[in-house]
Amino acid sequence: MEIRDLKSLARFSPEKMAKIPVFESERMFFDLYALLPGQTQKVHAHEGSDKVYYVLEGEVVVRIGEEEALLVPGMAALARAGEAHGVRNESANPALLLVVMAPKP
Repeated sequence: MEIRDLKSLARFSPEKMAKIPVFESERMFFDLYALLPGQTQKVHAHEGSDKVYYVLEGEVVVRIGEEEALLVPGMAALARAGEAHGVRNESANPALLLVVMAPKP
């Protein structure tokens, strides 16, 4: 059995958004994204994979396709395969997200 303490894995980097692997298999990945104020994940797409962003702490603006929305703790957004997507932290506080992608690109 694999168990991870997400709080102990979380770390922030002043240089760029931190992507912290939690679980990974041949079929999916499950990461933490840690964004300090002003940090972003550039908009990009994955042709054969769906991605879910789930906010644990803080708030982020998520872009999926041509739409944007503010996500706060407890909210999730789905980027289906082929849809352009990204997140940015426009707030004054750090943000921590769970990110799941399947199948793994």
